[in-house]
This record gives sequence, structure tokens and C-alpha cells, in this order.
Amino acid sequence: MSDEILSFDEAMAKYDPVLGFEVHVELNTKTKMFDDAPNAFGDEPNTNITPVSLGLPGVLPKVNGTAVESAIKLGLALGCDIAPVSHFARKNYFYPDTPKNFQTSQYDEPIAENGSVDIELEDGTQFTVEIERAHMEEDAGKLSHKGGAGRIQGAEYSLVDYNRSGVPLIEIVTRPIWGAGERAPELAKAYVKAIREIVKNLGISDARMERGNVRCDANVSLSPKGSETLGTRTETKNVNSMRAVERAVRYEICRHAAVLDAGEQIVQETRHWHEDTRETTSGRPKSDADDYRYFPEPDLVPVVTNAEWIERLRAELPEPPAERRRRLQADWGYSDEEFRDVVNAGVMTEIEETIAAGASASVARKWWMGEISRLAKVREIDPGDLGASPETVVELDGLIQEGKINDKIARQVLEHVVDGEGTPGEVVEKHGLAVVSDEGELSSAVDDALANMPDVAEKIRGGKVQAAGAVVGQVMKATRGQADAARVRELILEKLGVEG
Repeated sequence: MSDEILSFDEAMAKYDPVLGFEVHVELNTKTKMFDDAPNAFGDEPNTNITPVSLGLPGVLPKVNGTAVESAIKLGLALGCDIAPVSHFARKNYFYPDTPKNFQTSQYDEPIAENGSVDIELEDGTQFTVEIERAHMEEDAGKLSHKGGAGRIQGAEYSLVDYNRSGVPLIEIVTRPIWGAGERAPELAKAYVKAIREIVKNLGISDARMERGNVRCDANVSLSPKGSETLGTRTETKNVNSMRAVERAVRYEICRHAAVLDAGEQIVQETRHWHEDTRETTSGRPKSDADDYRYFPEPDLVPVVTNAEWIERLRAELPEPPAERRRRLQADWGYSDEEFRDVVNAGVMTEIEETIAAGASASVARKWWMGEISRLAKVREIDPGDLGASPETVVELDGLIQEGKINDKIARQVLEHVVDGEGTPGEVVEKHGLAVVSDEGELSSAVDDALANMPDVAEKIRGGKVQAAGAVVGQVMKATRGQADAARVRELILEKLGVEG
């Protein structure tokens, strides 16, 4: 098969892309989906497990009631019908991180069906994505491949951690999405962003993509221009950032187009996205539902809902995202352009949480749209995944207001914080980054700068006060940017006998 890909413009001239998404959302329940093992991230491998997690003989699962309510809330938020009765099924396949040799999921009777979500693209264009189903299931464990490039190909051996095995999941499956055209990659990113916003808003998931709380399987197929016949699809698995979803969809469109142009056939298969090379590679032939040999889970009773229960959960839903955006813009006083930039940057929730933590709307916007977004872009991750918390921003601003650091130092402090070196206060202490406030030290630094710049000093004495900026610059350089620039300017003018 050809390894060449067409340019995106060439692919769009000949083919219409059809998309489909399966987004897996890990719930933030205290325990797992079918047993009492803790649902916690980052603990020592194979410590958050029980015999049920490991699928040992004779164990009996039980359904996590909080997970069921989370699934119903998500279904309602997606405009789905909630099933009066839904069943669990066994999805049979073998993989080392699935200790039971099957996954407990839902098949023909899911908890929620037939919904839709409105997606807004960066220029304000609206797109409606139809939801086929949202169903409950459990996560698999995690494999770590050692040796080679850290992937199964070329690895010397693999380690398995069952802590994640049995973590509650909701899988959201769309219907085929036609008509996106050249905006298909942008739509892919916007859709995942919208789902992440919804589950965070509901409070049912931490939604941290870098931890795998939200993962997207992106399906792509191409149809000849103007045709209504679906092409063969591929499924790029477990893409865990919005930027990566956009890139993976674009790459697959270009790859499919090249294969079809060469007169070859697309192989229905799973693919793996590689962020370093920004391309996909082949995984395994894609199975259809029949291949998984689904059959009803005999150890779990059906989930039975009623109108009273559903309406109680509906009443607990937060305001819809569109209404929330309108309210927040009014509360914060941002212009249409400022607020659109915030939404497009994906930091609306982060700004909201930062304001709730005590920052002003202007300070929150300054940091999340400024230095945090800049660092995230350099590191090619989303701002919310950088490691800066609302509390980080509040503490940085507090240190600035107290005069302990200035804006320039604060940016240095932020870099240390996101590198995992502690809180802003701890970083300032550790690296000696506090502003030089000792009057004697500042006075001495000003004297040295004036002595080294006699011509500039004469200009200032002669009334050219703006020339003081050059002396301030020398003092800031001598103090590694840790002097209070305003106080330095006052000292310069005082020493030269000039009114400010």
C-alpha cells in the first residue's frame, strides 16, 4: 500500500470526509464500576484492586449507583432518551490488560440513545452532531512497554498495571457526520472540546486529557465528491488531546485520499496516532460487533429507571453550556472578541475557576490567555493540561500585589511551577526570586549605574526625564530583574535632584 499522502487541498478537491467519534469519559466516582476498589489516579501500580478487578474465579460484580446517575446526567445533557431498562453485556476479547478476557459493557440496550450536541467552530459557525448512544462500561488496565521507543513494537517486555481496570467509563458514540468538508479536522477538535466542557460542567469527570480521563477514537472515511456512499473507515484509537484529534483527522483524510487515488483499497482497521511524527500507523483489523460475541451479563441485574428519578437528576443539571457562556461573558465584562478568544483557547472553565478562587476577571484572563497559553503552545499541549491551577494564578497575583515579585519574575516563577517545583511562594523562596526591596542595596545599584552613565545623568539633570529609562534598565540588569522598577526611577530622580 502506498506510503504517500495527498495534500489536504488535493484530498478536499476529490473527496468528502465522513467522520464518527467514540469518546470515552472516565468518571470521578470514589470507587470502580463493579467493585469497591478505589478509583484514584497515580497510586502505586496494582494497589487499587480487588478480586473483582482481577476477574478471579467466583467473584460477583455489583453496579456503582453513582456511576449510573452520572451516565443518566450525561445522557440528559446530550439530549438523549433515557432507557426505562438497560442491560450490561460481556464484550469478549483477549488482551493482557483485560484480566477477565471480556469487558463488561452495554450493547443493544444502552442507558441513553438518540441525542445531539451543538458545536460552535472558532468563527461562530454552528454544527449539530447527532449522538447515537451513550453507554456504561469499565476501563481496561494499563500496559507499559519497556525498551525500544516505549511502544509494543520493539519492546523488550511489557508491564501491566490493573489499577485502572474497572474504572467507570461512559462511551459516547456519534452517528456518521456528513457535510463538514474542509472543516472536518476543526470540527473534530471542537467536538471533543465540547464533550470535555460538558462533562466538566456536570462534575462527573476530572476531564484531564493528559491523564486519559477523556479519550477519543476518531473514525474517518472518504466518499467520492458528491457521492452518498460511505467509504471504508479507519479508527484512530485513544487520541488524548484536542490538538492531536484535529491533526489525526487531517492526516487520515490525506492518507485515505492517497490510497484511493492509487487505485488501492482502504483497510478497515484501528490506527495509532504518533504525536512526535504526526502520523498514524496500522494497529489491528477493525472488528465488527459480531466479532466480539456479545451476550448478556448474567451476574448483573438490569438498570431500571423511572420518570421521578430521571426528573430529579434533570433538576440537578447545571445550566446548558450556551447559556453559561452568555452569563459568564456578561459577568466578566469581556467584549465579544475577548470572550470568543477565551472560548477558542479552551480556557473558559479555567478562568471561571480562577475568578471563583479570588482573582479578578482581568487578572484571570491576563494569565490564562497570556503566559499560560504561551507556555502551553511551546510545549504543544492544551493550557488546561499545563499544570497551572487557578490557585497558582491567584497566588502569583497576590505576590505581585504585595510587591514581593514583579510581572517579569512572575513569568519565571510560573515556568518553575509547571515544571513541578512547588507553589509560587515555594519557588520564589527556593530560587531567591523575591524583588530587591532593601533600600541600601537599591541605592547602591542606582549609584553604580549613574556613575557608569554620566552622559545620561546629565541629560536627566537637563530636563530629559525620559532618559531615566536607560538607567532603570541597567539597574534591573544588575539585579537580575528583581528590583522594583518604579522605586528605582524614584531614586534616580531623587539623586539627580529632578522632579518626576
